[in-house]
Amino acid sequence: MKLTVFGATGGVGGEIVRQALAKGHEVTAVVRDPARLSATGAGLEVFRADLKDPESLRGAVAGRDAVLSGLGARKKADAGIAAELTRSVVHAMEAEGVRRLVVVSAAPVGPPPERQPPADRIAGVLVSRILKSVYDDLRAMEAELARSATDWTSVRPPRLQDKSATGVYRRVVGGTPVSARFMGRADVAHAMLAAIDDLATVKQGVGVAY
Repeated sequence: MKLTVFGATGGVGGEIVRQALAKGHEVTAVVRDPARLSATGAGLEVFRADLKDPESLRGAVAGRDAVLSGLGARKKADAGIAAELTRSVVHAMEAEGVRRLVVVSAAPVGPPPERQPPADRIAGVLVSRILKSVYDDLRAMEAELARSATDWTSVRPPRLQDKSATGVYRRVVGGTPVSARFMGRADVAHAMLAAIDDLATVKQGVGVAY
């Protein structure tokens, strides 16, 4: 497939690029600073663009089978960029008639799991308060997706870790796994790539966790 990846220099985005290339996909990595892109491969195209300008992104998404986004705040001060930049991506996709979009969000944005242990519920409340601005940004991003003409999927992991991909994790379409505490960035990328062809995930949030 022909894929475009936004946030390709980030932890999740970089893993998406590497795994997609390893699977033989053609990958367009959209970046602001090409020097920060560590992935390499014969099927890789680097596309430099202003992510706040939808018109500059049209060439990156035109003719692609799917778009994947690892865009999001890396710290509390960055809150707001997920919704803003995803809006640009969506506008570019709609202008080019590209429909499939898979983005990374976060577990607290999804519905609380059934029968959540009290300790996990309390921890979740505390984390949501501390990172409220970040999660509000992701909720705004998902609201943008819901209003769009794209066939979107939002993959919602808990706390991210730098771990090698295992391909073994829990997944709940439209919900959140019980006691969702950790997820490796490489396995988040794996779940996002797996969602591309999974019709059950279209216009759904997908909770993932170990």
